[in-house]
Amino acid sequence: MALRVLIVDDEALARSRLKSLLADCTAPGAMVVGEAANVAQAMQCVAHQSVDVVLADIHMPGGDGLNLAQNLRSLPSPPAVVFVTAHAEHALQAFELEAMDYLTKPVRLERLQAALQKIERFAQVNKGLEADLTDEVLVIQERGRTERLPLSEVLYLKAELKYITVRTASHTYILEGSLNDLESRHAGRFLRIHRNALVARQAVRSLERCHDPVEGDGWAVRLDRVSEPLFVSRRQLAAVRALVEAR
Repeated sequence: MALRVLIVDDEALARSRLKSLLADCTAPGAMVVGEAANVAQAMQCVAHQSVDVVLADIHMPGGDGLNLAQNLRSLPSPPAVVFVTAHAEHALQAFELEAMDYLTKPVRLERLQAALQKIERFAQVNKGLEADLTDEVLVIQERGRTERLPLSEVLYLKAELKYITVRTASHTYILEGSLNDLESRHAGRFLRIHRNALVARQAVRSLERCHDPVEGDGWAVRLDRVSEPLFVSRRQLAAVRALVEAR
């Protein structure tokens, strides 16, 4: 998804140049959702729409960009702030206000792109942590929307290349992340059956002999509401067998 950007600069020409640069940014893309010439206008914009990133000049009439950053920090979900200025002397103060980056004019496309990528990485980490402190949900990004998926509905998690397949009884989702991380956070809910798979403990139904085209002869676990068996590695077999026998 494109990052929603608010440009704050008292110079119309500077705002126009940033808009042109943002139009050339990819992965992540950027969508300008508003422009402001001062702090008051900027706060009004943020109050009336969702903003992911504020690109703010520092020296502006009627309150500078540092004041703006301080005001934004008081919001329940503050946007990331990137200062775009001709003056380098405020960099330390900017980072004390938790600015994500500090760009000096004239801004180069690659530096702006790098700043947006940093913001996206930071957002993904936060979303991962949001998945969840109460161990109740996974946050799924799918087709331009965000869905909070209750962990109680997840039957298995399977690592495939850079992604994790999240399977419920009725749907399959794709999640970016680490299977090891999910295992450590939700060990009470999921059991490791293979280096690439976790299964919901409560969904385990049986253990049976099987032949896998890749793994060869071995054992597979059957889950409630899932038709396909999931191969169990020799290393994890004892733990799976113990769970099945305890049920």
